[in-house]
Amino acid sequence: MPRERSRAYTIGLTGNIATGKSTVARILAELGAYVIDADLLVHELLRPGSGVHRGVIERFGPDVVRPTGEIDRAALGAIVFADPAALADLERLVHPAVVRRTLELLARSEADVRVIEAIKLLEAEMQRHCDAVWVVVASRELQMRRLMETRGLSLEEAQLRIDAQPPAEEKVARADVVIDNGGSLEETRAQVEQAWRALPTATTSGQTHRRTMP
Repeated sequence: MPRERSRAYTIGLTGNIATGKSTVARILAELGAYVIDADLLVHELLRPGSGVHRGVIERFGPDVVRPTGEIDRAALGAIVFADPAALADLERLVHPAVVRRTLELLARSEADVRVIEAIKLLEAEMQRHCDAVWVVVASRELQMRRLMETRGLSLEEAQLRIDAQPPAEEKVARADVVIDNGGSLEETRAQVEQAWRALPTATTSGQTHRRTMP
């Protein structure tokens, strides 16, 4: 993905829900990359008092607010994953702020390799700030199982979240690297390490940078 090049190399890491992006990001961090987790940025931007927090309440009402003032992400998710228009409204509120914060963190990083881990990387057009797009894939059956086992979702809730996202093939079509995370951790690690060795930048320092925002 062409952009103005600097010494650093930036990977945009994406994939649909429960494909294992965080697993790939963790391996990249162990190899020495500085990883920005967009989902953690969303948590930060949804804190009470922020502009995003106020916008979400204005759009979705008090039912998505906990007694502490924090956004109830489960309640919000139940709304937006059942309504494409509501999901689009939420993304319009969140995406610009996430992109701004991501660019701030990239500007501050001195790592040779930086990673933007974001499920909505392409939808928010953050790939414009990347040298390459890596897409993580897994079967629908595995996504369903992970959502139910690790997030406690029902079958119907898991189906709603998967169906609310673009087909994986659309992301794969725009990928420079595809990581199949449907097998063992060792198999996934081998794919990541192979792609890491092919990066056109120095990656031999062995320094592990912080995985998320400083």
